[in-house]
Amino acid sequence: MKYREIKIHTTESGADILTSELLGIGIDGIIVDSPNLVDDILNQEEYMWNYIDEALMNAGSESDIEKKAMDEVIISFYLDMNDDTEEIYEKLEKIIVELKEKDKQQFYANTPVLGTLSIESETVSDEKWKDKWKDYFKPAKITENIVIKPTWETYEAKKDEIIIEIDPGMAFGTGTHETTSMVIELMEKYIKKGDKFLDVGSGSGILSIAAAHLGAGEIYAVDIDPVACEVSKENVEINGFTDKVKVECRDLTKGLDYVADIVCANLVAELVIYLSGYVMKNLESGGVFISSGILMEKKETVVTALCKNGYEILEIIEKGEWCAIAATYES
Repeated sequence: MKYREIKIHTTESGADILTSELLGIGIDGIIVDSPNLVDDILNQEEYMWNYIDEALMNAGSESDIEKKAMDEVIISFYLDMNDDTEEIYEKLEKIIVELKEKDKQQFYANTPVLGTLSIESETVSDEKWKDKWKDYFKPAKITENIVIKPTWETYEAKKDEIIIEIDPGMAFGTGTHETTSMVIELMEKYIKKGDKFLDVGSGSGILSIAAAHLGAGEIYAVDIDPVACEVSKENVEINGFTDKVKVECRDLTKGLDYVADIVCANLVAELVIYLSGYVMKNLESGGVFISSGILMEKKETVVTALCKNGYEILEIIEKGEWCAIAATYES
């Protein structure tokens, strides 16, 4: 099978901004190639050192990396070669033009920060890449007690650690991004034993599985993508929670006959704003709506939308360029 491989050149500062825009037009399965990522990993005071591949350890000292511009980041992803490919590519080109113009006008900082935003495109076969992404997915401790582990890796849990096993497939997140870790941190704080939990945009099912581990009594995971639903179901089964987690291909905005104590949505700012007008119908009075995937520059816009729809902000946590928001709603 043929695919279109897309590479976009940006910077460390631009990576999160570009990733958010890509997610907004339905592009996921994104690979971030950043030389600085190696330094970030190796310089952490506390890290799961046994997770780091020897090649990665050695790569941090290779002279060819030192010769690279350390601020350069390459964002890569693949598009199926089907009727929608050109439409998605046209949306991508439009986004790049808009980002270049914003950067030129110093929208994000006092100086341009997004880099060249140049695009490379190549048609490739799946033999080149179908399992390549697995090289970048290693077990990772995303909160104090929760470790996300790919199904093909081995890891011996330490005391009090919760292990979530994930096989995200080629199109879904691994759960190691800041946006996911922030959601789970808030879930650890607000989920009470026996709570009903709603996962909106379940993707690979990580949040639903985490909710089961954290004591939620009944869990409903929905996604508008049928493939995502199948991936969620498979991961729920791998983790032994088929009796607690129900996964369906549903659209929250079309109405769900389900009311939860906790609703989570790890999406993008625009979708959080859109869904905030519907979520209260599926939230118990005094329940908590946890949202993430929100770039810092869009934080106030999301907060304004939530307050306008009657939510009270409980707290906002931040990591890097991203934030997550916990809000409550009294009906």
